[in-house]
Amino acid sequence: MRRYILAGLVLAVLTTLLVVLSDALGLDTEGIALLGGALGGALGLVPDRSPAQRAGAFIVGFVAAWVGYGLRAAVLPDATAGRAIAVLVVLLVCLAVGAATRGRLPLWATLLGAAAMAGAYETTYAADPTAFISSSAATATSILVAAGAGFVATSLLGPQVERERENERSAARHAETAPATEVAPELENAHAMAVETPANGTPQVGSTAENRRPGIAPYLPLQPRPEA
Repeated sequence: MRRYILAGLVLAVLTTLLVVLSDALGLDTEGIALLGGALGGALGLVPDRSPAQRAGAFIVGFVAAWVGYGLRAAVLPDATAGRAIAVLVVLLVCLAVGAATRGRLPLWATLLGAAAMAGAYETTYAADPTAFISSSAATATSILVAAGAGFVATSLLGPQVERERENERSAARHAETAPATEVAPELENAHAMAVETPANGTPQVGSTAENRRPGIAPYLPLQPRPEA
């Protein structure tokens, strides 16, 4: 728990510093610091693949979305059809990269990178599509800095999260199998008690040697008693 608190504090401090020092650093991070920090933090927390593979997949998705905006600015019409084609191209690129690498660059991380670029740049692009080259570079730099800060703050927690989830799954499996192992001895005990204790109304008949009175020979019920 201490590591979670420490990572959260580091993420909060870094994101706040990005907002405060936005003008001093020449970065327009005031409006996208929270978006970048949150996406970068999620990228670092998910224990799927190595941190380098997750970061690489994020960059691939980010560049794919950037290229999509370039297609909209240079080739595609500024209409619903053009935006739809750009979205389709970006998603197909993310899917193709995940399939080509057989999951080594996870699909969810590429989608996260595409979402980072789209979330940070869509409003700026819609305001002035002709300024794509200059505005996209500034926005891309700002969102990458914010996402990088979030990723660095939480990436060290990935192995711990994976261990905790494995412990939770092991405890759940143990809880599912424990009742079955406890029922078996109870059934055996109940069966033993049923054998030792007969049902009501069932006479207990001992052995022939126990029921025979001394000095009297055994006889059948239908045979006459021997005369004295």
